[in-house]
Amino acid sequence: MKKFDVTALGELLIDFTDNGKSAQGNTLFEANPGGAPCNVLAMLNKCGHPTAFVGKVGKDIFGLKLKATLEEVGIDTSNLIVDENARTTLAFVQTFEDGDRDFSFFRNPGADMMLTADEVNEELIRESRIFHFGTLSMTHDGVREATKRAIAVAKESGAVISFDPNLRPPLWKSLEDARVQVAYGLGQCDVLKISDNEIQWFTGEEDFDAGIARLREQYQIPLILLSMGRDGSRAYYKELKVDAAPFLQESTIETTGAGDTFGGSCLHYILKYGLDKLDEEKLKEMLTFANAAASIVTTRKGALRVMPEVEEVESFIQSRK
Repeated sequence: MKKFDVTALGELLIDFTDNGKSAQGNTLFEANPGGAPCNVLAMLNKCGHPTAFVGKVGKDIFGLKLKATLEEVGIDTSNLIVDENARTTLAFVQTFEDGDRDFSFFRNPGADMMLTADEVNEELIRESRIFHFGTLSMTHDGVREATKRAIAVAKESGAVISFDPNLRPPLWKSLEDARVQVAYGLGQCDVLKISDNEIQWFTGEEDFDAGIARLREQYQIPLILLSMGRDGSRAYYKELKVDAAPFLQESTIETTGAGDTFGGSCLHYILKYGLDKLDEEKLKEMLTFANAAASIVTTRKGALRVMPEVEEVESFIQSRK
């Protein structure tokens, strides 16, 4: 029996989220713990799955707070390295009226990109049923090698490989460099979670089905999950294409972490049913739950500490029927 259901490698950072104005009219920022891979793990923990994180933070007030936060939400931190010589990565998030956002990163360098291959606990990855990663751990040479080493170990151990490109253009030297690393991830994964704008960017196809068809032709990915924001989500599995409607909210304040919540929820169902035993009914159940969970998170600041309980998501779904 494997010790962890899911292990993820990648960035752990502080999202400074726009939180109104002070009495003097200055912008206020709320320091929310974040980082896409850990957001995914936090949702999985809410679904009852043991998880672990591989990464690095600085030995500073932010890094120590982040480590404490992971422990608070139940994510194993035995391979979270606290580096005395690096500073924790910070992201400033500007939120627009429609809930969308823009990012400014303080990460040159940031501790998360200083992880090296020899710092990856290979035994921890071997003890995991699913290994999850994104591309922020592939922007620079050292952490890129760490990511590739972890993927190789996960594949050797028979783990399901989950990938979310989570494209953040400001963090790349060029979008062509990003394209190369996304292509690498696509060639490794069994489960792909990709957003509407990412599929259009990578394939050059405006039509989502055409873009997915191009991916499936080039990469043999068993399950592709497409998040489409206000248009819901879609799953492509074998000969099936399954759609699920969104749960739109008037009380949405920001979309940070919504895609991670969606992705974590989908991995919950893969753990529940297995990647080889999905059908139209199970995919619809998966997408509906994931859409609802993501919708709930858009009404909250941040993501990592505010993931919904399973019962809350199920109750929310029932309330919309």
